Amino acid sequence: MSFPKGDVNSPSFLICIYSLMISSELQSRNIALCHQYGTPLYIYDTSVMKRQYEKLTSAFSGVDVRINYASKALNNLNVLKYMRSLGSCLDTVSIQEVWLGLKAGYAPKEIIYTPNSVSMEEIDMAVKEGVYINIDNFSILEQFGEKYGRSVPVCIRINPHIMGGGNINISTGHIDSKFGISIYQMRHVERIVKTYNMHVNGLHMHTGSDILDTDVFIRAAEILFEQAENFKELEFLDFGSGFKVPYKPDDYSTDLKELGEKLTERFSAFCDRYGRKLQLWFEPGKFLVSESGTFLVKVNVLKQTTSAVFVGVDSGLNHLIRPMLYNSYHHITNISNPSGKQRIYTVVGYICETDTFGWDRKLNEVREGDILAFSNAGAYGMTMASNYNSRFRPAEVLIHEGKDYLIRERETMEDILRGQVEVQF
Repeated sequence: MSFPKGDVNSPSFLICIYSLMISSELQSRNIALCHQYGTPLYIYDTSVMKRQYEKLTSAFSGVDVRINYASKALNNLNVLKYMRSLGSCLDTVSIQEVWLGLKAGYAPKEIIYTPNSVSMEEIDMAVKEGVYINIDNFSILEQFGEKYGRSVPVCIRINPHIMGGGNINISTGHIDSKFGISIYQMRHVERIVKTYNMHVNGLHMHTGSDILDTDVFIRAAEILFEQAENFKELEFLDFGSGFKVPYKPDDYSTDLKELGEKLTERFSAFCDRYGRKLQLWFEPGKFLVSESGTFLVKVNVLKQTTSAVFVGVDSGLNHLIRPMLYNSYHHITNISNPSGKQRIYTVVGYICETDTFGWDRKLNEVREGDILAFSNAGAYGMTMASNYNSRFRPAEVLIHEGKDYLIRERETMEDILRGQVEVQF
């Protein structure tokens, strides 16, 4: 371990020393957890989830704000329960996520259901469960109006035609996106609502993920306010999420303080014009759980070629697909050799296709058997994992108040075969 140089009595020096001590303690803990539970292994820390939740609610303390945790980010039942204990409600995108939320103890009205491209039959299932319904296309909106009229309130998702997000695959508010109803088609929405005498209780939008510029939120907010003027029975406006978290050591994040001040001022002014106070809703997922998660893998093999030194680990895109799907960056640390000399490696998985976690990464010297830690692995890691190549999905461990809890067992061959029906040939 290398220590900083400078005035040993300065606050910055002491903070740096303390951070190194904490980091060393976490690395030792994580290695012990690998010995106990095996690798690959997902670890989540509830103290980080709590920190993020309180950071968000504090930024919008000046309005009546409701946080709907986006369960698709990390849907383990225990994480859902913990989020509810913090005061969070739930954002779901499938009937299965609705059922998970109910199983975790959420009341129906603590859940909003925001699907896309689903059948009316699935919408009916959600209505039966009593959750908030959010619709993003004309076909379902008309069917819903014809079937339920005013008896079941509905939220409408709009597309503000604003490009926001760190990657085209997670940008959802632009003109070519499949999500939401275009702001240029809202007159038709109004006709459908009037024809079936529908009760529209909310408007919703989500421009994308990893948005750094607070002005993107503000521009989208002004569009949502303008559309809201045409619906007189609103109870809430849902601004989605997209708050950026840092992935690299020198990375930036959304300035929540600035956004909170700007949006609170504008939302309050809108409520005054509208004639009554509405709730301000957000649906963060990555922001709440990304930094809470660490993915731990073991080095199986070192392979030197004419162009690179490959570090082959006991995992792959079947467990963490984000680097290959989104070209996302996850900081990688060799926690088995914290004081080793740094060298350049390319970290790859064991899947039978191009399967790269990180090119040309500077890591402390890697040896076979070492444990590597992937940071920011709490969101869209395990929830997007698969059994590709017939590999088992990893175990999950939750750290709560200093104690570790196994919250998902590592899969076995029985899990791979479950549901398959053999035919005799």
